[in-house]
Amino acid sequence: MKFSANLGFLWADRPLPDAIRAAGAAGFDAVECHWPYDVDAKDVRQALEETGLPMLGLNTRRGNVAAGENGLAALPGREAEARAAIDEAIAYARAVGAGAVHVMAGFADGPAADAAFRENLRYACAQAAPHGIIILIEPLNRYDAPGYFLTTTDQAHAIVTDMGLPNLKLMFDFYHVQVMEGDLSRRVAALIDIIGHIQFASVPDRGPPDEGEVNFEYLFGVLEGLGWDRPLGAEYRPVRPTDETLNWLGAARAGRL
Repeated sequence: MKFSANLGFLWADRPLPDAIRAAGAAGFDAVECHWPYDVDAKDVRQALEETGLPMLGLNTRRGNVAAGENGLAALPGREAEARAAIDEAIAYARAVGAGAVHVMAGFADGPAADAAFRENLRYACAQAAPHGIIILIEPLNRYDAPGYFLTTTDQAHAIVTDMGLPNLKLMFDFYHVQVMEGDLSRRVAALIDIIGHIQFASVPDRGPPDEGEVNFEYLFGVLEGLGWDRPLGAEYRPVRPTDETLNWLGAARAGRL
């Protein structure tokens, strides 16, 4: 298996270019991030070129973080801000060579939120398509993100399949899906055709994958059997310095996590 370091959590105490270099030194195959916008894209691109690592993806801005916002795309009446965030994310992705943008829905519910989300996704996909960029949507569990618009893979599946846009895909995070739904191996197999990226962390603590209740050795084998050959995103919270939490990486490559 190949693995990507999510630098929103791993080496988060370092400037993003240095975190990229740390991921390369640790043996990751790729990197991804959350909100890189305060870092000059040229510096990020230089670190990527130095290490030879691709940047898989990044998130749209959350909105007013001080007010507790966590995305804009499903907020009725905020379309102009949501589309500005989409434009910004696509531009940054192009500047660093990232292949995907996760459009964050935000805290909302109801038919108006659903309509706003779909229209903003339609806009995002249209803007991203000429550049070969995939638009991702990710269900977040209701315990970590209470009130978030998108919470289940069934809801995400309905949006992706109803809209029928070739560059709209599901980001399947084993952590969030286990917390909300369980049945991970069957669920990922059933959804594999619409999945654009996969992330993981232990449950319930969102730590490294060699801890907790989920058997990732088994799940990684399931993914291999499904023909998944793209890097899997390690999006976990290190409870110690990141370099001290990486014993799982060699074990996973050897199939003995």
